[in-house]
Amino acid sequence: QVRLVESGGGMVQAGGSLRLSCAASGYTVSSNCLGWFRQAPGKAREGVATVDSDGTTRYAGSVEGRFTISRDNAKNTLYLEMNSLKPEDSALYYCAALHPLAVGYCYLSRRFYYWGQGTQVTVSS
Repeated sequence: QVRLVESGGGMVQAGGSLRLSCAASGYTVSSNCLGWFRQAPGKAREGVATVDSDGTTRYAGSVEGRFTISRDNAKNTLYLEMNSLKPEDSALYYCAALHPLAVGYCYLSRRFYYWGQGTQVTVSS
């Protein structure tokens, strides 16, 4: 059984930083594409960043240069380092993983198969 459990969310002032974690079980984070997504109230879910099995990373334009996605294979954990946070970054953040048999590029637009429950990030102005 695959489980993705996010943590690290919280409240922070604009300009601050947070580091989100996503602990995986039943799934090897180095084996395929994983990503971070977010959804603010009343808005559609949007992709934030992905990391492929070869380490290639991709970012949404709105977070490029401020957020960094990474993984620790030994801990089987995915991370999202968020710096220079803005109020518009406030959302419920989810980690997600492709099906183990999925192939192809690790784009934000891919259909991710496994999802965590989310962790709330609130940025005050």
